[in-house]
Amino acid sequence: MTKVNLTIAQIKAELAQHPTAVLLEELQLDQRKGVQQALKHYLKKKAQQAELVKNFKARFKYEQGFWQQGVPLVAGVDEVGRGPLAGPVVAAAVILPHDFSLLAVNDSKKLTAHKREELYAKILTEALAVSVGAVNNQVIDQINIYQAARVAMLQAVDGLQIKPQQLIIDAMQLETKIPQLRLVKADAKSVSVAAASIVAKVCRDHLMSFYAKLYPEYDFAHNDGYGTAKHLQGIAAHGVTPLHRLTFEPLRSRYLE
Repeated sequence: MTKVNLTIAQIKAELAQHPTAVLLEELQLDQRKGVQQALKHYLKKKAQQAELVKNFKARFKYEQGFWQQGVPLVAGVDEVGRGPLAGPVVAAAVILPHDFSLLAVNDSKKLTAHKREELYAKILTEALAVSVGAVNNQVIDQINIYQAARVAMLQAVDGLQIKPQQLIIDAMQLETKIPQLRLVKADAKSVSVAAASIVAKVCRDHLMSFYAKLYPEYDFAHNDGYGTAKHLQGIAAHGVTPLHRLTFEPLRSRYLE
């Protein structure tokens, strides 16, 4: 029996199981509408997968460049939480293995919360080393958010159980002797930095969800501390919490001036 004598359901099953070139050629000649729709769907999905692989490889070029120079331990470093009115700034540092292949790892801002959670668990399992640093709102108010982010990132780097030989960082300079490559929007250009952005984001989201239970009036579970309408309404009705950054507007003008 030739492949074209298969039912459409059987053909769909074949297409789902890495079809051979011979089968694909035969399906091109099959005039059944259902077969052509199934083939079109398969080819579209294959093209999307090829695009994912291409983009992933492009985001791995910096790491691979260092590896080829004899620098095998490269850590991506990123932070989240610069903009919120409440909560800490959180950073992560991640060293990935050379065979890392989670194609979906990308800038955490481009991913859904569900996808971040899924990738977070896989990154923790597959990474050679992961570390997280955090600086609370009181320190942010003392030294400013930019410096606090640098402190959190350095904490993350220093906490790695394997010492990296090279850092890739999102446009910051850290006080460390480890060589640093600074990239603008590094979380979209480097897989290691993207992995760090996912870890940092999920860790901070978990923390803000916990704080939401302590302070339910501020809707932290849905705003992560950003100045949304519900959050500002909570502040207007109940005042600030010990988590709020008093040097950030509009809190500064209300509570410090």
